[in-house]
Amino acid sequence: MSPDDRRDALPTSDAYPYLRAATAGLRHHTRALTAQTPNGESGPPADRPHLDSLHAHLTTLHRLLDQLAERTRPERPASGRHLATAHARLWQAADSVHAAFHLLPAPAPGGSDCHPERLPEGPPVLTICQRHLAASHAVRRKTTAADLAAPAS
Repeated sequence: MSPDDRRDALPTSDAYPYLRAATAGLRHHTRALTAQTPNGESGPPADRPHLDSLHAHLTTLHRLLDQLAERTRPERPASGRHLATAHARLWQAADSVHAAFHLLPAPAPGGSDCHPERLPEGPPVLTICQRHLAASHAVRRKTTAADLAAPAS
């Protein structure tokens, strides 16, 4: 390995700085939500922007696990299968968050329902539904209904 190669190679601890930063952000958010106020009340309930952000994280992790499963499966089939199972479970989580988003009260009357035949009006409805539709196409290409219905192992 030449000195230039060593300079460009990341140490193992720095191999995934953005993933570690996102994980730290999620941990911080979780602590903030579970921390109780001095009068014993917990944090605020979920709102639409909160679920939109969480859905974005889940669908991004879904894509990451999809890529990891595809690259791992040829060399390590058992590990690839476990990653594919995690991929399916993340889709289920994203699907549930999407459904919860639409069950929360809309700030403006009407226009908050997800209708596949037409685009919803404005953010965050537009962004979460577009993101969810794109993720659902990826799920349909690689996951069977039986995979999604199988119990977690």
